[in-house]
Amino acid sequence: MPQSTQAFVETYLRETAEIALATSPEDLARVIEILFEAYRDDRTIYTCGNGGSAANASHLACDIAKFTWVEGKRRFKCTSLCDNAALISALTNDVGWSRVFLEQLDGRVVAGDVLVCLSVHGGAGADRAGPWSQNLVAAADFAKRAGAKVVALVGYDGGALRQMADASVVVPRTRAGATSTPHVEGLHEVYHHLICERLLQLVAES
Repeated sequence: MPQSTQAFVETYLRETAEIALATSPEDLARVIEILFEAYRDDRTIYTCGNGGSAANASHLACDIAKFTWVEGKRRFKCTSLCDNAALISALTNDVGWSRVFLEQLDGRVVAGDVLVCLSVHGGAGADRAGPWSQNLVAAADFAKRAGAKVVALVGYDGGALRQMADASVVVPRTRAGATSTPHVEGLHEVYHHLICERLLQLVAES
């Protein structure tokens, strides 16, 4: 018998709650620490991702730049590498999609900056276009060689980005089949709002 829509909704919400509660608080705290350190040192935070994760990267950059602002306090420096369509298409045309974020960091990223990479698979796996998210992996490698720190918000096993990152939060698998791309991208939004709420508190207390 086909599953009813209500049953699907109940299952999805239950799975989402289970995944959220299984997330590592220590990993999230480490990410917050790195981002606030960049604020204290007046460094820049860059965000990037592909597809739905690009939208999440833009949203995260928006909230770090605006939501965390406290009157009378210095603002975070934060920008998304996903938002300039003309530049992204020009770089893709001229140097290739795999370098589209790296090229935007070249000449800008410095020691102490932070690159936040959002990715469902973290660079693991492949499809018709080849290995997934190699533009994120290339950007993370470039940032680290420049002395910047890398933060990864990922899912599944975290892929290459989890291994490269100074701090990572992996959307956990609570049981086989429960974690999907929508779960990962949705939980990344939950994490990012949590992160920004805490950054706002830290700025206010500083």
